[in-house]
Amino acid sequence: MKAIVNLLLLVFISSACSIPQDSVQDQYAPNEYFDQNWAMNKLWEDGLAEVAHYKAETMIYGKPRTFDQVFITVKEEFNKEWNVKTDDYKRDDLFSVMKVNKFARIETDNYPYHYLSSLFFKRDQPDQLYKMTHTGQEWCGNTFKQFIIEGANYAYDYNSYFDGTGDGEMGINGTDFLWEDQLSYALRALKFEDGLTFENQVVESQINTKVRTPTIYNAQFSVMDKSDSWQVEVKLDAEKTNVYSFEKEYPNLLRSQQSWNGYKLELDSVSRYQYWR
Repeated sequence: MKAIVNLLLLVFISSACSIPQDSVQDQYAPNEYFDQNWAMNKLWEDGLAEVAHYKAETMIYGKPRTFDQVFITVKEEFNKEWNVKTDDYKRDDLFSVMKVNKFARIETDNYPYHYLSSLFFKRDQPDQLYKMTHTGQEWCGNTFKQFIIEGANYAYDYNSYFDGTGDGEMGINGTDFLWEDQLSYALRALKFEDGLTFENQVVESQINTKVRTPTIYNAQFSVMDKSDSWQVEVKLDAEKTNVYSFEKEYPNLLRSQQSWNGYKLELDSVSRYQYWR
């Protein structure tokens, strides 16, 4: 009997990417610790993008590598048919999203790494990742990953240069969690309060060239008032803690980040402009 149940579960997961869009239901349950109206501010209506540059550092091949990390945050209009930015603003299936692009070129002794991750959030749902695509390129090959909500789960499809994970798809059960890669954006929408603590599941970072079943942590969040900033500590487990610092004034820009794996960010500059022109 157990084998039959497991088989049925595998069939459901493997077919998650093929769910027709018309059958997708919004499973969103607002997180009480986040301001669902955070991105509704008129700031995001000015037709410009927030472009933030960070002095960054990460560990590759056992050495710290410094680089420029860019976060681009902008409002866009999606259409439901394709789940991408629309070219036709007269359609009747449009909805607003916030896009966060994360770009990095990281030099190493042998060759550079290029990472571009695009994260999308329904404008009134800052705490729920609606869609994420990630590409990683280096001299060994390309890796592409896509995660998108379909019904009550996330569909996950991928292509990579690694044997065994060249082309495939899987599902991630549930949608009631945060993603480590979204925290630099989502935590800006926290209802900041000194001493605030709460628990939430967090999916491990997907900004890499690996394809594997994601680890989901039972994370502990804590907020501290640092006089001129808000500090948020995210304890993924006993040995993995990330620390984020945010400006107190809206739009609560990320000032710095220090992650358990040696990834560090320090705000260098920020401006608003139409980077696509």
